[in-house]
Amino acid sequence: MIMESALLDVRPGREDAFLAAFAEARPLIAAQPGFRSVALRRGLDEGNRSRFLLLVEWERLEDHTEGFRRSAEYARWRELLHHFYDPFPLVEHFGESLV
Repeated sequence: MIMESALLDVRPGREDAFLAAFAEARPLIAAQPGFRSVALRRGLDEGNRSRFLLLVEWERLEDHTEGFRRSAEYARWRELLHHFYDPFPLVEHFGESLV
């Protein structure tokens, strides 16, 4: 199992629209082979209410990098969500929990 993480800086004032678009986009990722779970958490610190943490669990790295990112569903995901970000997020992948 791997964990994908991304800090999503949403354009201020667009948070509600982003959350609505994410609700529409969620089934696109959830239907992918190798998908295990997704969590979206909102920043609580002052000045970070427009920052979200996206955590996605995949069976294998390739389920995300080759499967989802090359799928028609990813094209729709991009269309729904990518215009909200400034700057564009860094996506990273992590292995199994060490503790």
